[in-house]
Amino acid sequence: MSRRRAATKREVLPDHKFKDLILTKFMNRIMQDGKKSVSERIVYGAFDIVYNKTNKKPIDFFHEALDNVKPNLEVRSRRVGGATYQVPMEVRPRRAQTLAMKWIVDSALKRNEKTMKERIASEIMDAHNNKGNAVKKREETHKMAEANRAFSHFRW
Repeated sequence: MSRRRAATKREVLPDHKFKDLILTKFMNRIMQDGKKSVSERIVYGAFDIVYNKTNKKPIDFFHEALDNVKPNLEVRSRRVGGATYQVPMEVRPRRAQTLAMKWIVDSALKRNEKTMKERIASEIMDAHNNKGNAVKKREETHKMAEANRAFSHFRW
């Protein structure tokens, strides 16, 4: 860890269509090689697919899906007396949001649909219905934290 001042958090500008900061962060998570217009096209295309299949506002649908994937607990490694323990800790809201976005994008990449738009749309719909690999990852994280509850007294 740096001994200097803490790193400043960069603020992102809201996207031009929905005026939403969280959606911009999601687009940045999808973006590769600095090609933001490509990631915007993917996300907006996925939102069109979600709207056509559900007839609900895609931005609200996305936020509900994200809330379903956000973890409450995670385990962190803590060295005590030569042994390393997996200590369960509560997840800060910003980190929970980041983990949820990461899990949605990662599980979308592993899907078998043809285009990235379809993969993202399917993963968002699955997350909204508490299914899919992103929700499975959250459940796995919670199970791990629950299994290591005995070490919770090592929290710092």
